[in-house]
Amino acid sequence: MNAAVRAVVRMGIYVGAKVYFIYEGYQGMVDGGSNIAEADWESVSSILQVGGTIIGSARCQAFRTREGRLKAACNLLQRGITNLCVIGGDGSLTGANIFRKEWSGLLEELARNGQIDKEAVQKYAYLNVVGMVGSIDNDFCGTDMTIGTDSALHRIIEVVDAIMTTAQSHQRTFVLEVMGRHCGYLALVSALACGADWVFLPESPPEEGWEEQMCVKLSENRARKKRLNIIIVAEGAIDTQNKPITSEKIKELVVTQLGYDTRVTILGHVQRGGTPSAFDRILASRMGVEAVIALLEATPDTPACVVSLNGNHAVRLPLMECVQMTQDVQKAMDERRFQDAVRLRGRSFAGNLNTYKRLAIKLPDDQIPKTNCNVAVINVGAPAAGMNAAVRSAVRVGIADGHRMLAIYDGFDGFAKGQIKEIGWTDVGGWTGQGGSILGTKRVLPGKYLEEIATQMRTHSINALLIIGGFEAYLGLLELSAAREKHEEFCVPMVMVPATVSNNVPGSDFSIGADTALNTITDTCDRIKQSASGTKRRVFIIETMGGYCGYLANMGGLAAGADAAYIFEEPFDIRDLQSNVEHLTEKMKTTIQRGLVLRNESCSENYTTDFIYQLYSEEGKGVFDCRKNVLGHMQQGGAPSPFDRNFGTKISARAMEWITVKLKEARGRGKKFTTDDSVCVLGISKRNVIFQPVAELKKQTDFEHRIPKEQWWLKLRPLMKILAKYKASYDVSDSGQLEHVQPWSV
Repeated sequence: MNAAVRAVVRMGIYVGAKVYFIYEGYQGMVDGGSNIAEADWESVSSILQVGGTIIGSARCQAFRTREGRLKAACNLLQRGITNLCVIGGDGSLTGANIFRKEWSGLLEELARNGQIDKEAVQKYAYLNVVGMVGSIDNDFCGTDMTIGTDSALHRIIEVVDAIMTTAQSHQRTFVLEVMGRHCGYLALVSALACGADWVFLPESPPEEGWEEQMCVKLSENRARKKRLNIIIVAEGAIDTQNKPITSEKIKELVVTQLGYDTRVTILGHVQRGGTPSAFDRILASRMGVEAVIALLEATPDTPACVVSLNGNHAVRLPLMECVQMTQDVQKAMDERRFQDAVRLRGRSFAGNLNTYKRLAIKLPDDQIPKTNCNVAVINVGAPAAGMNAAVRSAVRVGIADGHRMLAIYDGFDGFAKGQIKEIGWTDVGGWTGQGGSILGTKRVLPGKYLEEIATQMRTHSINALLIIGGFEAYLGLLELSAAREKHEEFCVPMVMVPATVSNNVPGSDFSIGADTALNTITDTCDRIKQSASGTKRRVFIIETMGGYCGYLANMGGLAAGADAAYIFEEPFDIRDLQSNVEHLTEKMKTTIQRGLVLRNESCSENYTTDFIYQLYSEEGKGVFDCRKNVLGHMQQGGAPSPFDRNFGTKISARAMEWITVKLKEARGRGKKFTTDDSVCVLGISKRNVIFQPVAELKKQTDFEHRIPKEQWWLKLRPLMKILAKYKASYDVSDSGQLEHVQPWSV
């Protein structure tokens, strides 16, 4: 929430508006007085890394009454406020909408009571309202992610990872209760991210006789040498008769039926607290800026809107449509129309549920129709957190589709040497939380070993290939595709799933591992900023990875509140460096006496990190001193973030489904795959998951610098500059149109 508050205040000041804080939610608006205070640039400094909200929040009974809203209107008018930006859940947003609808009536009443004059009624005739959804439950329809959800998932996953190590040692069963009274999003996504044995959600209650099914599943897992069981329960979990399923009830069941040592952990308010994740900070900053633009563009006729995220695209939706749909979900659950509830929750919820079911429950072998196809999985390039989750997902979906799955160890190098083994369902258990690459990965390209690799493809009769990796994987795929004429072994479906911290693969807005690296950078920057604010008048220069791709430096700068980020994609010269130094010199005169500058490792051949450090040190003499920090390989390591686990799991499952469809087309016809559309990169583009032939992506690639020619995140570049008090022009051509909420059909 604080990142959103900061963005609204700074963007508001930037466009020349007066911005006010309303403390303690609607209560502060009703009480007025010192609860409504003007905010300035510095009042939102150093809050990005703080959880909760600095302006306070409170449930307010008074605002539910007309008298309360009358007082609130009067307090706003005294300061000439007619634009309201509300950050909260569906209750707060519904309240804001009622307030907006009543506004003209409230003004007339205030005029009748003599509290305002006739001129004021005309001058302040309209109230504009824009909402942002802050809710850890992600229970608001129409938006893919609400502010706070990703951070709550971070808290849950930290706990699950810690519990897994103890449960592993003691062979225990753990029942974990997570928040979500009416929405199972947190439970579902954390179950997907940690490979839980069973999950209970309000939207999708277990079928009759679930007690026995669950116990069979747990004992089967134990029989397969799995030393621990994890069961995740949403606090609002119910059965098909709408009766609650509690964590205690599940524990009793496991203890009496199976006699397993079982423990219950209720996470509670831990999930609301802690430092916001990089994803949440960037989401909230984007939404905050978008909200100010929406208020500037609002007319008396535009309905109250919510700014939200659809895929990777900022959108505006009518507030009441979203609220209505959110209430429809609850109604569907109350009336036991559970399929409708899942459908109304939207595309990503239904997708998560499907993927979870496919990966958690294995059918007995005799019930899976065999395809007699061998599908191989390989990791290529540098390690990235989330690769293992992607391999696990591919292996399990492949087995469920009836294929025989083969793992290739140590990249194309291992492929040429024949390091290939069959990999089974249980072999990949517990892989989601592991960082790095368990299969092993190398930067070696296949070009030198085409003969050997073709021989291995023939020996193991490999019918399809899934490559998980970074830019080397993309280059490797191009080389294999080019070698099809010479080696018919390569005439099989081949698909690549992007996994690299640099996020530089053409054909996808995101790659597995980039979110984890971004969190590492953001955490480190937070600590460095803290040390700098203690010593005062200190500027840190931090070098990030990414090759020539400035994604990590730019987004890290946005998430950590940096003063500047130097990247290759936006050339800079000595004049820019000079203006940055002058900007920091001015900043040291204010109460914020510290600076943070990020530099991508390859942004310039001559303006190296050392050069910039020396320049700043010299120019800042007597005003500030300088320190430098190269983050290095810590950005590739660590346990994968919830985003990377899920993204890896879902996108890799999608890739396997594509392979299955391709192999089905060819069955019995001995078809050779020679067309471009059988060698693809799978990626996310704006709102969709799409397969793009590598042949087409060639045109979009700058091979010398190993980056796509066009990158979506460069549009967010001015955002960072504006929030750091630079003049910049922000392109708003994308936003503006109010869209309608689409319920998703199953």
